[in-house]
Amino acid sequence: MPDPLHHIGKFLVMSGILIAAIGGLLLLFRNVGIPFLGKLPGDIVIQKKNFTVYLPIATSIVLSIILTLIFYFLGRK
Repeated sequence: MPDPLHHIGKFLVMSGILIAAIGGLLLLFRNVGIPFLGKLPGDIVIQKKNFTVYLPIATSIVLSIILTLIFYFLGRK
């Protein structure tokens, strides 16, 4: 019987590699992006003299729905 810690370790290593790859792609293509992302009507921006607070509420909801659908359809295989 395989050791469950072995599977958890493999999962964590693969997740780390995936996150690092996505981060690298974001750094390489920082000027290319989804045009509406971060500028939806429900996103809140508060700007004062020396600070800015950005709360991407609508963007977070949209991304959550998209990722939920992607993982749902991938999980059905």
